[in-house]
Amino acid sequence: MKTKEANKIFRLTGLGILTAIIVVLQIVATFFPTKPFAITLALIPIVIGAAVFGSGAGAYLGAVFSVVVIAMCIFGFDIGGAMVWNANPIMCIVVCMLKGTGAGFCSGLVYRVISKKSPTVGAIAAGVVSPIVNTGVFILGLLLFFRPVLEAWAGGTDIIYYALITLTGVNFLVELGVNLVVNPVIVKVVNIVQKSIKK
Repeated sequence: MKTKEANKIFRLTGLGILTAIIVVLQIVATFFPTKPFAITLALIPIVIGAAVFGSGAGAYLGAVFSVVVIAMCIFGFDIGGAMVWNANPIMCIVVCMLKGTGAGFCSGLVYRVISKKSPTVGAIAAGVVSPIVNTGVFILGLLLFFRPVLEAWAGGTDIIYYALITLTGVNFLVELGVNLVVNPVIVKVVNIVQKSIKK
């Protein structure tokens, strides 16, 4: 009974801390000079939460990240996001929610499957999947629902090339690199803490 209660407290506390970290990281990242879209540093705590607490928790943390992104779009702090918001607010919300929630859920799913053989490899795989889903859904959303905006930004360049390389290329590589370096280390630390609570 005590173990069950301790696990519940650990989960709630962990998710609370990760939620706060996501909000702060994404707000700070919005003001980094990577235009038109901010780098998503919040993927790190999303993947950690998904690995430690499961894909449902990953989806929740991804949704928190999405809500912060939407707020930055609405208030105009995310320049590219504000343009997308002004073009079609409903689809902006849909795309933002899908990309963040999907990134968290998929990374948790991948971690659960692969970590049975190796938690470290599982964490690395989850760290790779998260930015791929986040960026992939975002690009797909732009191509499907914001083509005129994308064409205006591209200025005559092929829009698929522009979306993949110019618009999101650097952001994706930074997000992927940070996830690959940081996630396995943090997941190991959190797993040690989790094991000590179960004792």
